[in-house]
Amino acid sequence: MAKLQPARPTTALPELRCSVCGRVHAPSRERWRCDCGGPLDLPPARADFRGEALASRAPGVWRYREALPPLPEESVVTLGEGGSPLIDARRGTMLKYKLEFLSPTSSFKDRGSTVLVSCLGALGVRRAVEDSSGNAGASMAAYFSAAGITCDLYIPAATSPAKTRQIRSYGARLVLIEGTRADVSRAAEAAADGAFYASHLWSSYFLAGTQTFAFEIWEQLGRGAPANVVVPVGAGTLLLGAALGFRALRAAGLIERLPRLFGVQGANCAPLHYALRAGRDSTEGVEFPLSDSMAEGIRIERPPRDRQILAAVRESGGDIVTVTENDIYDGWFALAGRGLFVEPTAAAAAAAAERLLRDGAIAGGETTVVALTGTGLKGTLPPPDGAADAGSSERSRP
Repeated sequence: MAKLQPARPTTALPELRCSVCGRVHAPSRERWRCDCGGPLDLPPARADFRGEALASRAPGVWRYREALPPLPEESVVTLGEGGSPLIDARRGTMLKYKLEFLSPTSSFKDRGSTVLVSCLGALGVRRAVEDSSGNAGASMAAYFSAAGITCDLYIPAATSPAKTRQIRSYGARLVLIEGTRADVSRAAEAAADGAFYASHLWSSYFLAGTQTFAFEIWEQLGRGAPANVVVPVGAGTLLLGAALGFRALRAAGLIERLPRLFGVQGANCAPLHYALRAGRDSTEGVEFPLSDSMAEGIRIERPPRDRQILAAVRESGGDIVTVTENDIYDGWFALAGRGLFVEPTAAAAAAAAERLLRDGAIAGGETTVVALTGTGLKGTLPPPDGAADAGSSERSRP
């Protein structure tokens, strides 16, 4: 790996352990994965939020500092992320929506970005390279800008124009790559000569931030866990964060059992779904249909942490299900009819939750939390073949 520009770290972060070979690495401005190619993990989080530990703290990700990497106050880069509302979806069920699209850059990615960028700044990183399908790129660009860290962002050429404008507005250098999402990652990794490859898909600091999704749900439910959590899954950063957070709460004796985790993939790109159905431990060698999808945020062919995603779903007793393009469109339309304007990736999770209820996979009397991950203001939603336009009088509102 190339040596980065010199800078003096301001903190001693915990050692990182490879999830594949178990080798331990000291955190550095050069290390983003193990030499064996495996992802690196932080030690399990402390989540002993008993008594008055949280009483005097403001809402947000940094409310849960005990469970986050230890940083001095001056290293924390925050834009007020976290604290998203949890609302009832509709009468007659215990289905609830977690409104993650009401974040500073309008997606849940801000949870991970605040911790990742804060840690990299504390390590002395001054220039970074990141790749994204859109939302993570916008989030990382915002937080790198706030931290004064130069950032090059690689995204697919087909990314929604609203997301590319947002990324450019934060001052990031944007590089559009033709080809698949995997092509984008390869281009970014190859370009990270002299810069830190700050991939949110690989970073355990990013997951440390997304685990606060679970802590907030626990507080919002009166210090209890839901029966089920439904999230869209591409690279799995929110699903894995939820798994880490609820595990930490269980280890602290604050909940008795883990909620079942349901990951949702588009039928046009569902490697994790097919791997789970085949009884596999990873997506390696798994064949699956691949075509374009309006849910660009979860169109990830080879998630770096696929083994951990599959293991987390199995541990919880959950599942990874798929939704069609028509399902996504109908889910988006139904949410808009309830006043919730989200992007297709978020609509995929809502559509899957409704089907899981209809099929009896989850019960209406069980508390189920669905993550609405990104705003509809970031992109357009073309109707799939045969579907009426959202503004047409031929479609009746739910």
